[in-house]
Amino acid sequence: MAGWLSAEAAYIAVPIVTLFLGILIGYLAQQSGFCSIGGIRDLFLFKHTRLFFGYLALIVSSFVSYLIFSLIWSGEFPNFFWAIKNGITTPIPGAPGGLANWAYIILAIIGGLGLGILGVFLGGCPLRQTVMGFEGNIKSIFFIVGMLIGAVVFHLWIASWVVSLFGG
Repeated sequence: MAGWLSAEAAYIAVPIVTLFLGILIGYLAQQSGFCSIGGIRDLFLFKHTRLFFGYLALIVSSFVSYLIFSLIWSGEFPNFFWAIKNGITTPIPGAPGGLANWAYIILAIIGGLGLGILGVFLGGCPLRQTVMGFEGNIKSIFFIVGMLIGAVVFHLWIASWVVSLFGG
């Protein structure tokens, strides 16, 4: 199934659309004070739903955007509906490490809890920290640099240990 753009046109269109959407999302995040962790916090502690509805809008718009990009360049998204087509017990296509599905679920839970706890301590999610860093907040700049260093350290040294731990 071919997308409605040729591959040559998609090579130009996808980066331009991505850059435009990134600038738009960054602007909206800065103006609204968007924070996914803050939205969940406000919902449970104060019953305020403004940030939480922003979080839901992010999830819905991400799904819709993924569908739009799959129409632009359909060859790049062959496994978009893999869980619906094959069931959740089938191996995850393209996943690194060749681990069992339960291992990915455990790693996602550990990562989500870690991000949530650190986000609460730091006062916001990584998107909010990035926005505050570009506004000049030194604590947020250190968070961004630490996140980048942590990604490199995990990729170079820890990832192979995790794969061997879970039997990949």
